[in-house]
Amino acid sequence: MSALGFGCWAIGGEHRTADGQPVGWGKVDDEESVRAVRRALDLGVTFFDTADSYGTGHSEEILAKALGKRRDDVVLATKWGNVFDADTRTLTGTDATPEYARRALTASLRRLGTDRVDLYQLHISDADPVRAAELRDACEEFVAEGLVRAYGWSTDDPARAAVFAKGPHCTAVQHTLNVLQDAPDVVALCERLELASVNRGPLAMGLLAGRRGGPLEAGDIRSRPPAWLPGYAADGSGADPEWLARIDAVRSVLTSDGRSLAQGALAWLWARSPRAVPIPGFRTVAQAEENAGALAKGPLTPAQSAEIDRLLGR
Repeated sequence: MSALGFGCWAIGGEHRTADGQPVGWGKVDDEESVRAVRRALDLGVTFFDTADSYGTGHSEEILAKALGKRRDDVVLATKWGNVFDADTRTLTGTDATPEYARRALTASLRRLGTDRVDLYQLHISDADPVRAAELRDACEEFVAEGLVRAYGWSTDDPARAAVFAKGPHCTAVQHTLNVLQDAPDVVALCERLELASVNRGPLAMGLLAGRRGGPLEAGDIRSRPPAWLPGYAADGSGADPEWLARIDAVRSVLTSDGRSLAQGALAWLWARSPRAVPIPGFRTVAQAEENAGALAKGPLTPAQSAEIDRLLGR
């Protein structure tokens, strides 16, 4: 698996919650998405992370189309737990039962055009730990049946992640981690148990890719950010000035050695932990090329990482 993965949330296109809250990244060009995935493959990216709820199935279908006969060249990750209506592109709730996990897996395998998922992840971040233990056991059954190779939990809670980590085939925790949002407890858990630290939000929802301000299109989750999405103003006016100021404080370090801001943010993650596997989102070939370009430049130096900590006051 490559040290860099690509997150496929954005290429799922628009979808929303039952009360109309956008949870996608706005409109997408499916053909451009396909070209971007294939370009990433050509540049050495072999890990792709999606979820059944992204675009209510659309992300999985686009990823399958892009990979085609190269499916065996990649590590394919998806998630389950959110219930949705694909016809209306609406999320309708969650289901943490083992029975639903099997139905969701069957549907994901069909959309992905494959006979197994390499990394299957629980997508309910705050699921009850007792119920999660049942889901962990269900994942072990999926592994025994050859439907899943490994599994993990997408959660920022190290105690919950530890529940899944007790399973023999649990190999990863997916959690928020970026220059502005460190997660020392989850990183420590991953390092101690030799789990992959799959980093969602590595570019802080675009802020560490250079996004500055201005309103966003109506179908973009950042135009009406939910409480769990910091960095953007609640009134829809765009980036939070305080976050932009923190980025400006570390910009010169991140962009040293010829890196773009996004490449520096990814380099910080690799320096943060040897277990880190960032999964930046993308919608265009240009974004795929820029993100993949970070692989050749490698991690920041210990001195650069220490300077960033100093500048951010931590």
